[in-house]
Amino acid sequence: MEIRRPSVLIYGLLLAAWILVLGWQVTEHFRVQRVARAELIHRAKDISTTLGIVLRSQRRFGGVVSKERLESALTDLVQPGQLTGIAVLNAAGEVVASAGTLADFEAKNVGGPSERWDEQTVTLMNLVDLGASVTHDLERTNPPVILSREELFGHGATNRPPPDSTPPPEVTNADGSVSTTNSPSEWPRPRGNWQRLGRPPGMSDDEYKAILQKQGAHSFLIVMSTQPVRAVCDQDLWLRWIIAVLATISVAGSGLAWRNLGKSSDLQIRLVRTSELNTHLKEMNLAAAGLAHETRNPLNIIRGQAQMISKLADVPPEIREKSRAIVDETDKITAQLNEFINYSRPREVRRTVLALGSAINEVVQALSYDIEEKKVQIEVMGEPLSIEADEQLLRQALFNLVLNAIQAIDPGGKIWIVAERKNTSEASLDIRDDGPGVPPELRQEVFKPYFTTQEKGTGLGLAVVQQIVLAHGWEIECLSNEPKGAIFRLTHLKLVA
Repeated sequence: MEIRRPSVLIYGLLLAAWILVLGWQVTEHFRVQRVARAELIHRAKDISTTLGIVLRSQRRFGGVVSKERLESALTDLVQPGQLTGIAVLNAAGEVVASAGTLADFEAKNVGGPSERWDEQTVTLMNLVDLGASVTHDLERTNPPVILSREELFGHGATNRPPPDSTPPPEVTNADGSVSTTNSPSEWPRPRGNWQRLGRPPGMSDDEYKAILQKQGAHSFLIVMSTQPVRAVCDQDLWLRWIIAVLATISVAGSGLAWRNLGKSSDLQIRLVRTSELNTHLKEMNLAAAGLAHETRNPLNIIRGQAQMISKLADVPPEIREKSRAIVDETDKITAQLNEFINYSRPREVRRTVLALGSAINEVVQALSYDIEEKKVQIEVMGEPLSIEADEQLLRQALFNLVLNAIQAIDPGGKIWIVAERKNTSEASLDIRDDGPGVPPELRQEVFKPYFTTQEKGTGLGLAVVQQIVLAHGWEIECLSNEPKGAIFRLTHLKLVA
């Protein structure tokens, strides 16, 4: 628990830092989005101010603004990707003059500013609060009336003089003739009630009030493209994603580094403990080996006394038989002690170049008595190879492996010893038999000390073989020999040219 508590604390701090960075990036992204939208609305303020200037500049006599000229000016303001549509609305929210593409927008709040954000556009309406100073002026006076040429002349304003004003002036032409002005643009500046009411000449008050409700400029409708906002947001989003990914990688890397550090520390502690345990086991091993060595002397004395008793002439047959049993049991214990001493002895490898085939033949010849007794057939196969190994240890390993195969097979069985070249630098050696084989679940257990399936086995033969193999840097494994039997395979034997 002392190792886990700091790890939980560190992981928690890393997770909190990661969440904090992600939250910061989300907050900053929304802030950038708000700033981009505010800049877009600020641009709409400038456009609304420009529109107010256009209205003031286009105002003709009597508060009338030419619709053709106004829409021409509005068309000049429309720019693809920035301003997609613009319109002048009356008091009811209906379009009086427009240019560009207008979104489907209902004027639910004609009296106050309103906006609607879509994926491609933003619709801004009634920009009184957005800087259109002309609308403040319109609140104090009558708003301008936007009329087309047909609507203006449809009221009969061409020949009828305005009320409470002087008739249209006479104009002397170049040829000396005299005529009156018929175009409203050529009329002089209105005077008296005409100027006060701000209505066109020849139009009654009721007509002017009616057309003022329908054609009077009351508010603006601006449709802005959100492409600049989306471009800024997309660029910022990519930046936030990169920061988030880097933060994730950093947090994950820090977590893995801490984990590896914890594992390394734990491994170092285990190594120290294992080293201490190995030192203790070596001391115990040396003590046990010394005890086994000292035990052989009393056993030899007991064996000698039992043999002397069995050879006396006046000893009864029962005593002679028991003496021989003592000798047999003493030999068994002595053999076990010898194998234990051999197993506990340190393996110091003295490598020399030797012929693998010669070592195999010497081992087979040494086991000739056991081979003849059990009528076993041994076949040595493969090409002659020279390897680098400790000759004495190699012979001992081969002796134990061949003896193990002889003990495992039935009388009249067969054993194959096969040496093969794997590549230019390595070879392998197989000891195969046609015995009952080794079950898969026991193929790793057979190399453990004191594990045996033989009645007379000590369980140290294959353990000694594994010690010798590992001391040389080789590998050994137990495999199945189809259709029956077992294979003990030595690999990574170093070849010598």
